[in-house]
Amino acid sequence: MLKKIRNAVASYIRSTDHITWALCLVLSGLSILLLVGICNTGFATSRAIIVQSAAVFIGLMMVLVISNIDYETIAGLWKLYLPLCYGLVLATFVIGAARGDDQAWITIGGFSLQPSELLKVAFILAFGLHLSKVEGQVNEPRQLILLCLHGALPVLLIHFQGDDGSALMIALIFASMLFAAGVSWRYIAMAVGAAAVLSPFVWFFIMNDDHRNRFLIMLNPMSDPQGQSYQQLNGLLAIGSGQLRGTGLFSGEHVYVPEIRNDFIFSFIGNSLGFIGCLLVCCLLVGLCARLLYNSFHARDALGSYLCVGAFAMVAFQSIFNIGMCLSILPVIGITLPFLSSGGTSVVALYAAMGLVVSVKMHSSTKMFG
Repeated sequence: MLKKIRNAVASYIRSTDHITWALCLVLSGLSILLLVGICNTGFATSRAIIVQSAAVFIGLMMVLVISNIDYETIAGLWKLYLPLCYGLVLATFVIGAARGDDQAWITIGGFSLQPSELLKVAFILAFGLHLSKVEGQVNEPRQLILLCLHGALPVLLIHFQGDDGSALMIALIFASMLFAAGVSWRYIAMAVGAAAVLSPFVWFFIMNDDHRNRFLIMLNPMSDPQGQSYQQLNGLLAIGSGQLRGTGLFSGEHVYVPEIRNDFIFSFIGNSLGFIGCLLVCCLLVGLCARLLYNSFHARDALGSYLCVGAFAMVAFQSIFNIGMCLSILPVIGITLPFLSSGGTSVVALYAAMGLVVSVKMHSSTKMFG
């Protein structure tokens, strides 16, 4: 019995995606260190460390389980997990807990669950399967309309929930996967043109005053330094005060920034680890994104490729928008920094997506291209 276990462990270690595992572990280890530093300064409690550590552990176990199952089998079970995820999102309209203008959480005891994070992974699976079923037909009008309806449903649902950051991320995941499936440039140009034409309507009739102010504040942050621009101004101050090497993780000499353990943890990285630390984090995230794309190109079939592209988009766009928020070049829209920001559901969802990527790598014996 022990010999079989040892052989199974050895076989998994030989065939798994060591690079993806290593990058995720380094990012999660750094996240816990950052949270210890934030708690040491007094900007968070030890509960943040406990929750993050538990989420990382659950996430790692999910990677082990998911990666050992053929991703085609997981995708084929969409009738089980997709209705469950949609059901949880719909439940937030009735029993959801509000944070600001977002009613996106379900509180169970002392824990909070953000269903939109789970829906991201379910969408990647279901939409990847949909794309694989219509491979070579995505530019046929009927199929393209059905694909767009598939993408619009979660985006609109989460928008009405109030979590526009997650809605935007799902929209970008949808666009990335559709692009990878070979949608015609003619349709892309039409979509860009339609977005340009509709942008004034969205600005005046869809966006509320708070959303518009976030863009206006970004263009002129000094117009409300003690109000809506306070977070981004302090975030920039924190990053700048770290200079080249930072003030140290445990120095206690850190600039306060609202949500510093969540959406603005990159500001703490700049403050405590300086430009070198920011550059290291960016390199780790770029390295992970590059690995996800590499696995996409080496998947055995279209489904595996689309799943890797979806995971890539999830990590890449969250990283871009989060860092852009902290640098005041993008508006604050509530996006976490992958693997680094404090947040149990977000971390577990990211690891579930990584489990799919590792499954693609482990169950792919031939290259998709070339």
